[in-house]
Amino acid sequence: MATAKTITMDDLLAGETITQLTAGEVVDGTILTVRKHEVLVDLGPLGIGFVPRREIGFGQKLEEGESVTASVVDTELDNGYALLSLRKAAKDRGWDEIQRIVDDAETIEVTAYDANRGGLLIECEGVRGFLPVSQLSAEHYPRVGSSDKDEILQRLNSLVGKAIKVRILDADRKANKLIFSEKEAIKEGLADRFANLKVGDTVKGVVTGVVDFGAFVNVEGIEGLIHISEISWERVNNPADYVKVGDNVDAKIIAIDKDRLSLSLKQLQEDPWMKEVDDFKKGSS
Repeated sequence: MATAKTITMDDLLAGETITQLTAGEVVDGTILTVRKHEVLVDLGPLGIGFVPRREIGFGQKLEEGESVTASVVDTELDNGYALLSLRKAAKDRGWDEIQRIVDDAETIEVTAYDANRGGLLIECEGVRGFLPVSQLSAEHYPRVGSSDKDEILQRLNSLVGKAIKVRILDADRKANKLIFSEKEAIKEGLADRFANLKVGDTVKGVVTGVVDFGAFVNVEGIEGLIHISEISWERVNNPADYVKVGDNVDAKIIAIDKDRLSLSLKQLQEDPWMKEVDDFKKGSS
């Protein structure tokens, strides 16, 4: 009668292929716990992974039991956990998606997570990029005095968290450079709107900025300028005495440039000098 063989731990280990983590590799796991400053990930036979808050993508919501893909930053910390990054794994995959967006000339919707005086900070597909002030549409461009940098930042901060349609202006994976443009995203629609406008038309708009030389007006996404000389028939020393940001105005188109309208408020008003001429004629002997 055959005798049953006793299986030892050495026998079990000999039949298993022991895999170890290596820095830079991408691994799959299941979220064990989600805490304020960290996430723990079950990597199965590879152990437990530790993801600090800074290595979680902007706006990414995680739940226990959720499957995730991460990049190994360090194979073993002092506590025995492996240091992982969800951001890096998403970023590696994200560059492939960004290249597809560029190739297809696709318009996408993004949300800024922060702002500085130069523009908006945006994360797209795990890759961080920038939307310069110069690439904002007329609707969002902060038209303020050149010396008022605090107000520029205040206007840009108001756009943080809001969805903006953009196109990718520049994408350089090696240089880790990603630049967005809102102007490019709306350019096609603007061409159609310009085609329907002509000098002499009366348009409705919203004042977006008041400066020393006049006021900027958003006319359905098209930028318009009311020069100080076209605000009123009387002498205007300070445009802010006549209009303010947020005002709804009716204006007359007096010129159409490449991407801007020249507008007039006073040409929709009665010329007081003409009234005086009429009165003079009526009272003359």
